[in-house]
Amino acid sequence: MLKIGVLASGRGSNFQAMIDEGKADNLKVSIECLITDTPACYAIKRAEENGIPAFYINPDDYKTKDLYYHKIAYELKSSGVGLVLLAGFMRVVRKPLLDAYPMRIMNVHPSLLPAFRGLDAQKQALDFGVKVAGCTVHFVDEGVDTGPIIIQAAVSVIQGDNAESLSDRILKLEHKIYPYAVKLFSEGRLRVEGRTVVIKGGVDNNGFLTNPPV
Repeated sequence: MLKIGVLASGRGSNFQAMIDEGKADNLKVSIECLITDTPACYAIKRAEENGIPAFYINPDDYKTKDLYYHKIAYELKSSGVGLVLLAGFMRVVRKPLLDAYPMRIMNVHPSLLPAFRGLDAQKQALDFGVKVAGCTVHFVDEGVDTGPIIIQAAVSVIQGDNAESLSDRILKLEHKIYPYAVKLFSEGRLRVEGRTVVIKGGVDNNGFLTNPPV
């Protein structure tokens, strides 16, 4: 069974989505640990309620960012983790962790990448006047939201939307497609070829879902 480690900085709603899908027997994985850079984040409570070990690793305890990520990689490897999930982890992952888990770190971002990378993606989309928004699950590389795209899902932008209302609708999609991407990985159905993630067996619309799996 695939062992997963989750990195989170805040409420961890995508972390909870993974837990829920596992309990529903839709996802055959074992969540081995939560690592956070925030001592009082709600994700820790979610871990405690579900018997998942949670580790607060304070970045201020390390002289360099690389040393910090060496520590995270060590803890993940010590837990036997085979896939790392970023669930609202508000830091750019650096080389020591990327080298430890090449194309085995996933992130979900609230835009249809490559559009609107970085923070406040939903506001960026609204400010630009798009008619369609959405979310993307991708493998993590050294850039910010630049790694190979695994799967995407779209929502229509409704007249009168603000960043909060659009974010809420996108988040519901995140909770569907992120576990689905992990499921594909756990079944050995993902292969990275350059910038392209090939999905063995295919996915509706080649990885762009207007009706994501529940």
